[in-house]
Amino acid sequence: MDTATRLLRLLSLLQSRPQWDGAELATRLDITPRTVRRDVARLRSLGYPIDAEAGIGGGYRLGPGGRLPPLLLEDEEAVAVAVGLRAATTATVSGVEEAAASALAKLNQVLPARLREQVSAIGAQVTALPQGELPTIDGEVLTILAAACRDTEGLRFAYRTHDGTDSARSVEPLRIVHTGRRWYLVARDRDRDAWRTFRVDRITHPERTGIRHHFDNPPDPVALVAEGTNIAPWQLVARVRVQVDAETARKALPPSEVIVDPIDAHSCELRFAANDLSPLTFQTTRIPWPFEILDPPELRTAVHALAHRLLNA
Repeated sequence: MDTATRLLRLLSLLQSRPQWDGAELATRLDITPRTVRRDVARLRSLGYPIDAEAGIGGGYRLGPGGRLPPLLLEDEEAVAVAVGLRAATTATVSGVEEAAASALAKLNQVLPARLREQVSAIGAQVTALPQGELPTIDGEVLTILAAACRDTEGLRFAYRTHDGTDSARSVEPLRIVHTGRRWYLVARDRDRDAWRTFRVDRITHPERTGIRHHFDNPPDPVALVAEGTNIAPWQLVARVRVQVDAETARKALPPSEVIVDPIDAHSCELRFAANDLSPLTFQTTRIPWPFEILDPPELRTAVHALAHRLLNA
């Protein structure tokens, strides 16, 4: 194995797990521990941050920062990355499209011809279902919000509500939730002392406050977004008790359509909403388990009428 190949192999091993013992690396590369030390020194001279600790529990690990080491990918991984980058070129996050196109062009330059053919075939034969006009997210705003969530650091930002009212918010961020169509920030609003969901496309001028926070019992961010988008905006809310446990129901019913609340080990309550009875009736008929309509009474009437009509047909 020549030196260049060995160095790439060493980088690949260091990327594969957090820490390596020098003797292990020497065995995997079929070289001496002294050669491992020399190769590590060569990689450091090229800008790769490799940390080393002596003694029991020590070893080598690839540290953060420095130049990005080359990604050594298996065939399936390379195709997956290329397909993901191609999908990102049509994302709703501003700035990501151009960066994804640039990264895809660089990746295509180093992909073997057989893999380029696979990626091209997928791109040519896959068409995304149009989803209408979706709001565009500022990539820089999204990055600031995500970093504040990661570091449990407070945020201040300007926010425009659905009716066009502008306000200044001070929040403790928890998580960003993507529904497939929109992005939401789940956070505790300090001024209102309550949990809120904020559409990211309505957030401007976010600033990190430098003030850290800690949550003792935070809510489920996905459930909070589902409640705010599936129930709150609508006039009619259906409540249906089903004879199945909540975990099974959650696996079968998308949270973007139905909220599942456990009742006991063998039953749960489903909630879904709309502005008129027709979609509620349709959703009810799709429930695959024995159920009882709890509310509203007019939904029971509509489902009974539909059942009679189907039986007569």
